Amino acid sequence: MNTFGNCLRVHIFGESHGKWVGVTIDGCPAGVSIAEADFLEDLNRRKPGAQGTTPRREEDSPVFVSGLFNGATTGAPLTIVFENNNTRSADYETIKNTPRPGHADFVLNKKFDGFNDYRGGGHSSGRLTVALVAAGVIAKKIIPEIQIIAKLIEAGGIPDIDAAVQKAVEQQDSIGGIIECTATGLPTGLGEPFFDSVESLVSHAVFSIPAIKGIEFGSGFSAAKMTGIEHNDPITDEQGTTKTNNAGGINGGISNGNPLVFRVAVKPTSSTPKEQQTWNSASKSIENFTVKGRHDLCIALRVPVVVEAVTAMVLADLCLEERRQRQKTSI
Repeated sequence: MNTFGNCLRVHIFGESHGKWVGVTIDGCPAGVSIAEADFLEDLNRRKPGAQGTTPRREEDSPVFVSGLFNGATTGAPLTIVFENNNTRSADYETIKNTPRPGHADFVLNKKFDGFNDYRGGGHSSGRLTVALVAAGVIAKKIIPEIQIIAKLIEAGGIPDIDAAVQKAVEQQDSIGGIIECTATGLPTGLGEPFFDSVESLVSHAVFSIPAIKGIEFGSGFSAAKMTGIEHNDPITDEQGTTKTNNAGGINGGISNGNPLVFRVAVKPTSSTPKEQQTWNSASKSIENFTVKGRHDLCIALRVPVVVEAVTAMVLADLCLEERRQRQKTSI
């Protein structure tokens, strides 16, 4: 439900306007050095502040509740929480009757019989990605040999990010974007051929990020236009290095030692400032509707570090599983 992973199990909790949001990580090896400073770079990358992002700013200082002693993990479940202080819940009163088009308001109300916390999107809010980023910091420490870098390569349909955001600000309408993620230093052999393929697990984790609508690995959808000889990646040495990387570092669901490369599509924020129409459950009619509150015009600006985090979670989990299997065979 709210848990992901096998050897490294990540559980997120909280609501956008609740007291806390947080994460519990079970299976983290003992002895991993952790300090608050380790989180600052990634947490700051996720924070708003740039043009096109929400005015809501939280301090986002991690509070370590359990699993940490004398600056190192103990092997017990590691729980980290972040306090919510900068909330304006009154902005969301109308959502009870007029769900935002494109948002989860309507389906959450139906699924939970109206008991869901609708303020700021509740448990489905992008606010909870701070917990994913925290989990990613821990995961990156478990696999320091693997480098993961994600960047926004397109916004609003163009590669000029600044121009795209400026246009969104001028038009007062939200835009989406495309993020490319590359992971280097992976060993050969991670993943399984079918349900636990690297693509399956990365996709599963990536789609846990709100606003993600698509993913492709390597040459992705353009592979459908290629011939076999064009798409095949010639192997150039005994380590499995390939001349090209149309496979995106994965063959048959298993890492091949080349860089893992994938791209994700981020949809425009549904909370656009422009007037829309929606169903009013109180008046039983379609009405003009304007979203209140503070929202991102281009949420894609803040998503790269979250993509890195969930990728690190998957790869750390796979590496821990690989280590466990090797220990079994060596006995």
